[in-house]
Amino acid sequence: MTNISSPIGVFDSGIGGLSILKALRSVMPAERFVYFADSAHNPYGEKPEAFVVERSLAVARELVEGRRSKALVVACNTATAAAIHVLRAQWPELPIVGVEPALKPAALATRSGRVLVLATRGTLQSVKFAQLKAKLEAEHAASDANNNQGTLQFTCVPCDGLADRIEQLSASGKRWQDAPDLVALCAGFMTASDPFSLKNEEKNKGFDTLVLGCTHYPLIRDAFRSLAGDAVTIVDNAQPVALRTMQLLRGKEAPSEQVGGVVWRSSAEEAQLVQAARYWGVAQD
Repeated sequence: MTNISSPIGVFDSGIGGLSILKALRSVMPAERFVYFADSAHNPYGEKPEAFVVERSLAVARELVEGRRSKALVVACNTATAAAIHVLRAQWPELPIVGVEPALKPAALATRSGRVLVLATRGTLQSVKFAQLKAKLEAEHAASDANNNQGTLQFTCVPCDGLADRIEQLSASGKRWQDAPDLVALCAGFMTASDPFSLKNEEKNKGFDTLVLGCTHYPLIRDAFRSLAGDAVTIVDNAQPVALRTMQLLRGKEAPSEQVGGVVWRSSAEEAQLVQAARYWGVAQD
C-alpha cells in the first residue's frame, strides 16, 4: 500500500538515469526516491529486446512490489522503447513515466532543419522511435507545404560502447577532459554521417541541433559542447521527464516538510553506484 510519503522508483541499466534523477530531485526536493542501477546487465542498448523486457520487469517488480513505489520512472531510452507498454499493462493504476529521445524539442529548436541524434542501437531500432521520428517528419512536411520552412532531417547514429565508456569514467574518478579516448569516441560518432561535421561554418552545412538520446550522454554534456561549439543547440529529456512526473503525482505529492533522499540499489556493487552518484553530483546525502 502506497501513500504520499512513499518513494518514487527510478531505474536504468546503469548510471545513465542519474541525469534524470538529478532533474527529478531538483523539481521535487521533498520526495524520496529509490534508484536501481541494473549494472550487472548493462548496457541495455546493445542487448536483445526480449532481454531488456525481462530485466525491466524484474527491476520494476523490485521497485513497485518490493519498495512500494508510488510512481515509476523508466530512466532509460532503450527500456522505455522495449518495455514500457509491458510495465503499464502489469501495473495499470501506477503512474509510469518513460523517456524518449528529445526529437520534438529538437524539431522546434532547429533553424537549418539538420538534427543529429546520438542514441543506443536498441533505441534507434525500436518501433517506438521510428514512429516518433516519422510522425515529426510528416508534421514538418505538412507545415512546410504551407510555410516553406525547409526539410527536417534527422541523422541518427548508434553509439555502440559510449554508455559503457561513460560508466568507466566515473569509476576511474577522471574528468572527461582527462579521457582523450572518450572525447575521440564522441567526435567519431558526431562525424559518422554526411553531411554533418563539427563546427561547420558554411551555411546549411552541418547540424545545428544535437539530441543526446541516451540518459548517459547528458552526464558528459560539456564534452559534446566542446566538440560542437556554442552555435549548436543541445537537447535531452531530463527536465521534461521530471516535470511530467510531477504533473502525474498531483494530489500524491510528498508533504513539503518531508526530507527528501535517495535509497541506492544495484544488481552489482551498490558502493560503486553511490560513488558514481557522488561523482556526477547527484548524491547529496
